[in-house]
Amino acid sequence: MVSAPPGSGKTVLLRSWIDAAGLAERAAWVPVGRVLRYLPTHLSAPEIAGELSVSTSTVKTHLRNLYAKLGVHSRAEAVESARALGLLAPSAHSR
Repeated sequence: MVSAPPGSGKTVLLRSWIDAAGLAERAAWVPVGRVLRYLPTHLSAPEIAGELSVSTSTVKTHLRNLYAKLGVHSRAEAVESARALGLLAPSAHSR
């Protein structure tokens, strides 16, 4: 497990899940990782589904699972959390 500052149990649990799934190294091959990289875009779930050649319900399922793993309730929170964990590149605006 990754050591984390006190009070950040969510980070430790998510890192364990990521390590177990290999998501950090293989994001392009893990379905949730494929959806993850579209989070910062303004594409809707149906548009992401079209890009990935999957159904809209598949994208929504992956988003729901990703939100649960990140412990968030919105797309904006998921992007912020994923960036803080190094799963997504920092925003061009925050550089």
